Amino acid sequence: MKFLLSRRFRIGLIVFSFILFLASSWINAQTIPEDYGAKGALKDPRLTYEKALEYAIEDEYLAQERYTKVIQKYGQVFPFPKIQEAEKKHIEALKRLYTKANLSIPENQAKQYTVMPASIKVALQQAVQAEIDNIAMYNRFLEIKNLPPNATKVFTNLRDASKKHLVAFNFGLSQQQ
Repeated sequence: MKFLLSRRFRIGLIVFSFILFLASSWINAQTIPEDYGAKGALKDPRLTYEKALEYAIEDEYLAQERYTKVIQKYGQVFPFPKIQEAEKKHIEALKRLYTKANLSIPENQAKQYTVMPASIKVALQQAVQAEIDNIAMYNRFLEIKNLPPNATKVFTNLRDASKKHLVAFNFGLSQQQ
């Protein structure tokens, strides 16, 4: 009997350890560094144009990856497909700024920071918050001294697009309640 209990205990411990490992992997996958994307931009006390570009493309990569995952799991739910396509255009606009400034384009690391939302409602709630942060980020960038005129135009256009995305996500969310 003692042997059976200890064997069961060992098996239980192995199963528990495996579950703990899976849970920690899931948690790590969703942890976005403090200095990444819009959250990083809004906390950065010494924002430069080059750093603004980095935060911007990180945030656009995140949005595109989030919306792609939502579409893969939940299908063509309004407004994700249209906005996911818009994110590709935002990334391309930022890449043109990188090229114009003769800077290396950062690698897309967004997959490691995104997880599948538990429901379409959660996905919409996350999208609303992401667009709010994105708008605040671009507003902050527009305050940078001596911003190149082409960057001012791109940042303004991306901010204004995010305002439209926010309206669409809020509408989608209102249809879920």
